[in-house]
Amino acid sequence: MMDIRIILITILVAFFIGVFLGPMFIPILKRLKFGQSIREEGPKAHQKKAGTPTMGGTIILTSIVLTALPFTNLIELEMVNADLFFLLFATLGYGIIGFLDDYIKVVMKRNLGLTAKQKLLGQLFIGLVLFWVLLKVRVIEGDWNAISTIKIPGTDLEFWLNWLYLPLLMLMLIGSSNAVNLTDGLDGLLAGTAAIAYGAYAIIGLVQSNYTVAIFSAAVVGALLGFLVFNAHPAKVFMGDTGSLALGGGLAALAVITKTELLLLVIGGVFVLEALSVMIQVTSFKLRGKRVFRMSPLHHHFELGGWSEWRVVTTFWFVGFLFAGLGIYLEVFLR
Repeated sequence: MMDIRIILITILVAFFIGVFLGPMFIPILKRLKFGQSIREEGPKAHQKKAGTPTMGGTIILTSIVLTALPFTNLIELEMVNADLFFLLFATLGYGIIGFLDDYIKVVMKRNLGLTAKQKLLGQLFIGLVLFWVLLKVRVIEGDWNAISTIKIPGTDLEFWLNWLYLPLLMLMLIGSSNAVNLTDGLDGLLAGTAAIAYGAYAIIGLVQSNYTVAIFSAAVVGALLGFLVFNAHPAKVFMGDTGSLALGGGLAALAVITKTELLLLVIGGVFVLEALSVMIQVTSFKLRGKRVFRMSPLHHHFELGGWSEWRVVTTFWFVGFLFAGLGIYLEVFLR
C-alpha cells in the first residue's frame, strides 16, 4: 500500500497552494467586479454578502491541477493517465460550465446565467466523452461486464447494467453536480462538506490500491481546506458555480472509477438531503400549496429557525463526517 505520508504531503501542498493563490486571485476578482448577487427571496441576513467576490472556484481548480498532476506522475502505474484524465476532465469540464454560468450572471448581468437547456447540453457532452473513455480505454484493458456492473454497498449483491450504464453515468454526473451546487449557500458549508466526502474517497482509493484516486482526492481535500481559509464565515470569497459544479462532477467521476456508484449516495449524504429538500418543497407546494420547510435547500430551513450560520455549517460538517464514516465502513469493512 502507498505510504500514507504521500497522501498527507499531497494535502499539505494543495493547501499551501490554495492559501498562496487566495491573496492573488481575490483582489483580481474584486477589480473585475466579479461580485456575488444575492437572491431577494433568500434569507434577508444574506443581503449584506452582496458584492463579495465569487468565481473563487478558480482557486480550487488551480490548486487541484498544480498538485494532482505532478504527484500522480511520481507514481508509475498502468492506467494512471487514463484515470487522471477521467477525473480531471469531469472536474474541469463541469468547472467550465460553472464558470460560464457565473460569468454570464456576474459580468453580463443575466441573473439566470446559462439556460437549463445549455447547461444540460454541456453536461451531456461531458458525460458522453467520459463514457467514450470508459469504452476506448477501460474496456481494452478489462472486462465490460465488470465495468458496467454496479454493487450494492455492504453486500455481495451486484447487477449488470450493460448499456444502461450510460444513462446511469449521465444521471450520476448531472445529479451529483446539481446536488453539490445546492449545498453552496452558506459560508464554508460546501468547502467543508466536500472536503469530507473527498477525504472518504482518498481512503477508499488507498484501500483499493488505486493511487491515482487517492492522490487526486487528497489534492481536492487540500485545495478545499486552503480555500476554506478565505471562505469560512465571514467569507472573503465564494466559489460560485465554477467550484460547486466542478466538485459535484469530480465526486461522480470518483464513484465511477472506484465502482462505488451507489455508495456515493451515502458518502454524499449531505448533498442528497439538500437536493431532496428542494424536491420535497417544490412538489409539496405544487400539489398542496403548502411548504414543508421554512425555505429550501435544507440549510436555509435551520437558518430561518434561528440557528446561527456557523452553527448550521458546523452541524452539517458533523453530519457529513457521519455519512463519510458510514460509507468507508460499508466499502472497507464489509466489502
